[in-house]
Amino acid sequence: MALREGLIDVRPLRGSRTFRDLWVGSSLASIGQQIAVVAVLQQVWELTRSPLWTGAIGLATGVPLLVLGLVGGSLADAVDRRSLVRAATGGQALAALALMVQAAAGNRSVTLLLALVAAEAGCAALGAPARRTFPVRLLPADQVAAGLALQNVAFQAAMLIGPAVAGLVLAQWRYPAAYAIQALATAASMIAVIRLPAMPARRADDQPPGRGRRGPLPGGWRIILRHPVLWGSFGIDLAATVLAMPIALFPMINEIRFGGDPRTLGLFLSAIAVGGLGAGLFSGAVTRLHRGALAQLVAATAWGLALAGFGLAGPLWLALSCLAAAGAADTVAVITRGALIQMETPDHFRGRVSSVEHVIGVAGPEIGNFRGGLLASVTSAPLALLAGGLAAAAAVVSVGLADPPLRRHRTDARHGDGDGDGDARPSTVPGDTVSA
Repeated sequence: MALREGLIDVRPLRGSRTFRDLWVGSSLASIGQQIAVVAVLQQVWELTRSPLWTGAIGLATGVPLLVLGLVGGSLADAVDRRSLVRAATGGQALAALALMVQAAAGNRSVTLLLALVAAEAGCAALGAPARRTFPVRLLPADQVAAGLALQNVAFQAAMLIGPAVAGLVLAQWRYPAAYAIQALATAASMIAVIRLPAMPARRADDQPPGRGRRGPLPGGWRIILRHPVLWGSFGIDLAATVLAMPIALFPMINEIRFGGDPRTLGLFLSAIAVGGLGAGLFSGAVTRLHRGALAQLVAATAWGLALAGFGLAGPLWLALSCLAAAGAADTVAVITRGALIQMETPDHFRGRVSSVEHVIGVAGPEIGNFRGGLLASVTSAPLALLAGGLAAAAAVVSVGLADPPLRRHRTDARHGDGDGDGDARPSTVPGDTVSA
């Protein structure tokens, strides 16, 4: 393979102005979100000095993601997806403003802080399933994986930049400034959403003659359970995130081993981003793979092992190296999972299936953070990290062994319905005729 083919594929940015605008806006929002993640972690720790409460951030985020993410999936298959994302993004901006106000007012209630975090997560959850369908609607089929890789690189860059900036902002101007940056970034991303073309969900009746359905349309979960490749891919992600998510343990590890400096706390998140960004920049080799499901299996196993290593690491350089390795593995797993799910799901099911992807991909880590904080509160943070990482690796391998279709799956680049101009062509995947 030529070197340039191993580099990230930027055709989606060159060929689609709409996707390019969306990518820039989402990148800004991600930076603001990462700044807020560090601010919330540090503020909760400062208020409580308890790993149980930092773990509760995951619970406050995970519950609305679970409930409203599924609602958002149903809405994404019933209303114009652009309008839904507009409303959800506006709600996120208002929640970010409320976080800024509580910090400026000197709030000492951790309950109020977590309630605002939950409100922001709920708004994000309502729009996330619809937002996940945008690349496959805006891009040609052979560029969908590349578009997802570009989005992931932007997210990893935000994880690199955001926490580092957050550490400096918190040290200099404290919490109100951090939340104000998030509010401005979210508002900026709204501009790109406003400029999107209308995106009504396609219905099963829009399919060509001869492509009828056998029975009533099933919900997202029912579709997934009837498709071994889909449930296997989701199972891998769920095992990796619920069992081995480390972020809630960062403040405790930072205080135990590195003196509690907020700049070091930011470095933990940035280290994950360094690995993820590096893997993303060389993602061309991944997005051109026809064995993406197998790549996801390998990457998710490596994620768990790397986090187990972080739990054992003493020197800062070794801890950061383990987190960078975990970030690289996570990027490969996210890209391959996202492309597989979007390409294997017909458009009139994508909102509901994407809602499940969102719930597992976002609520799963938050529940994993709560699990990690709870375990650390009765044992220790290093033990919680070690046990969780090893358990995640073992669970991922078990899913692979139990699901031969997933291991053998090959992606057909002809699948998909994007044509690069915002209109969708009918899906041709076998899942189009899934019965109730």
